[in-house]
Amino acid sequence: MAGTSAAVDCLKIKLGRPDTVRSIHPAGAVHPLWARTRSSDLAVFSQIFVEREYECLNLIDGDLILDLGANVGYSSAYFLSRYPQSPVIAVEPDPSNFTILQRNLAPYGSRATVIQAAVWSHATNLSIRSEQYRDGDAWTRQVEERKSGDIAGIDISSLLALSQRSKIGLLKMDVEGAEVVIFGGKCSWLNQVDRIAIELHDDSVFGNATEVFYNAIRDQNFAISQIGELTICSRL
Repeated sequence: MAGTSAAVDCLKIKLGRPDTVRSIHPAGAVHPLWARTRSSDLAVFSQIFVEREYECLNLIDGDLILDLGANVGYSSAYFLSRYPQSPVIAVEPDPSNFTILQRNLAPYGSRATVIQAAVWSHATNLSIRSEQYRDGDAWTRQVEERKSGDIAGIDISSLLALSQRSKIGLLKMDVEGAEVVIFGGKCSWLNQVDRIAIELHDDSVFGNATEVFYNAIRDQNFAISQIGELTICSRL
């Protein structure tokens, strides 16, 4: 999007050298955030804090938020700042992304739980796929199932149990196509989800995410809308 490109260019000028980790403190975050200037971090930052793509969501403050495919934590920081009573569980598989995620969410203390793992349909072992997806930058990391994989695959039921909550106020998901695996499996946890904000990827090795997702939620009582790249589902 032209607006995103202009905003990212502006941030690059402000942050200086293109090979550093620099601090930014947007109006929508309680604490400063860190960004790798030679990465997709600035584009993600722009989506969250310039375009404010999650501003359309109205949650009950105090409800559990799952940030699945949390990248470096900008969406989590936005939610933690906007909903100061809500706990967030942020899940991210990529080691370099996870390092920045930890740094960005540390100031929020016990309200933020960060887990280096990938969400999957079941508990398993996963690895980062070596094949490049889309532009190949840090926001496009994909995983695949391997017996020798060094990344934990965790299912949503286990995350809900970990939270010790009875329901999920918001399920935010941006997992680069793995939603096909997640929603193609047993989704007994769907009855415990009030809202979903998901980016669907139909061009990945996993297959047609839109078809699988809509098939999974067809018996759920959701109002569905499209806001930019996000599919928003709100329980009626």
